[in-house]
Amino acid sequence: MTQYDVIGIGNAVMDVLTQSDDAFLDRMGIEKGIMQLIEQERSEFLYGEMGERHQIPGGSVANTVAGVANMGLKTAFIGKVRDDEVGREYAAKTREGGTDFPNDPFTDAELPSSRCMIFVSPDGERSMNTYLGISSEVGPDDVPDSVCQNAKILFLEGYLYDKPKGKQAFETAARLTRAAGGMAGIALSDPFCVDRHREDFRKLVKELDYVIGNEHEWKSLYETDDLGAALETAAAESGLIVCTRSGHDVVIVRGDEEAIVPVKTVTPVDATGAGDLFAAGFLYGLATGADLATSGKMGCVAAAEVISHYGARPEKDLAALFKAEGLV
Repeated sequence: MTQYDVIGIGNAVMDVLTQSDDAFLDRMGIEKGIMQLIEQERSEFLYGEMGERHQIPGGSVANTVAGVANMGLKTAFIGKVRDDEVGREYAAKTREGGTDFPNDPFTDAELPSSRCMIFVSPDGERSMNTYLGISSEVGPDDVPDSVCQNAKILFLEGYLYDKPKGKQAFETAARLTRAAGGMAGIALSDPFCVDRHREDFRKLVKELDYVIGNEHEWKSLYETDDLGAALETAAAESGLIVCTRSGHDVVIVRGDEEAIVPVKTVTPVDATGAGDLFAAGFLYGLATGADLATSGKMGCVAAAEVISHYGARPEKDLAALFKAEGLV
């Protein structure tokens, strides 16, 4: 049976990227710099209004897993797509990228495959308009026992908690992985997701093996403007916490061990996927036995690479970048 270093479960969303200016965003009624959930009709309209498009398999945790695969580890992504043009392309490109995609496209699905229209501004900000479609229907029946039971690390997407079936899929995958001796952790996803599921997420901080979030998500989780207080509470409750801070030092705490990882300032071409690829680098370090500081540095290197070009997935060999930085 295949032994996986890192697996993920989350929304399988095709990213459709184009460049745009602020005037276009205003004309389309798009709020700059955030992710908005939209309905099918709105998604078709925005898709039609896009200029030159680039289609890349996406989804937050899917991007993380693809990043780990780029680093040379064995990965799998558990998601759901329909047997339509977008879904077939999503599954094929995921597998071509070195990540197993155990669920074939569903032929009898009513909802179409999911897509996210991403409008990238000249300053690197991305405005994301996501139609979830079938990906939000992932449930416990879509979780393969054989994949979870043979994984070192499982990474879960907080957005799954938006639907009961997603929550059940999340819990099933975590139970199977941990029962077989693996680790399970979560990405807090975004402050609005935290607001919707604060009680559940606070419970997960105590129960799971690690939690990754940015400063806004941690402050939202504990309903405070004091990041230090939020992280102190989280560190006392969790096995391992990670806090990224948008260009400032990364904070990582595991028990009495703490690492403060400096971040080099990089002007982004496209900020899409920065957090996802930070998680990829960090999980690579975790999977290969690196210490906290080194794992954090790997996350920063991976994040810096992905914001240097358009798209949420790496274009360079990240393992080679780690070697150049003396991290491996």
